[in-house]
Amino acid sequence: MGDFWVFGYGSLIWRPGFAHVETRRARLHGYRRSLCVYSFVHRGTRERPGLVLGLDRGGSCIGLAFRVPGDLRNEVIAYLRDRELVTNVYLERTLSIRLDECNRGGGEMVSAVAYVVDRSHEQYAGALDAADAATVVRGAVGQSGKNEDYVSSTLEHLEALGIRDHWLEEVARRVAPL
Repeated sequence: MGDFWVFGYGSLIWRPGFAHVETRRARLHGYRRSLCVYSFVHRGTRERPGLVLGLDRGGSCIGLAFRVPGDLRNEVIAYLRDRELVTNVYLERTLSIRLDECNRGGGEMVSAVAYVVDRSHEQYAGALDAADAATVVRGAVGQSGKNEDYVSSTLEHLEALGIRDHWLEEVARRVAPL
């Protein structure tokens, strides 16, 4: 099998954790980046959940596409499944993404492995407004640290890539100490 693509929209952007030979900005249509997943382990607890990102239906999302050599397919897919499917709140999908143009004339459509939120899962938080999301994020802590740090790190990495996410920026403003 040939090379394949993986689409990252949250922590995969700043911590992919797998070998890849190319990284390109890309847009996924039909899904948006959203703090729509209650975190009971990494950024919160069952008693005091945090929120982490998911791809939820509607809109579009700019993220990063990672090209993985075909001979690493089994290894990388196993890694991603271990990472993303721990509680089965995400569904593994192969979706069409548009790679950003670059020196090669880009803009082409490719298929990419992506993980979208399962709306029927107990951890699905739904479409929260920025104020409600900030209330959940503020003060939540899990095994991987403070929920606020997850949000700010994601925004810092998006900003470094020139990617704006106005809704996530509004959540971060509302989380910041008064």
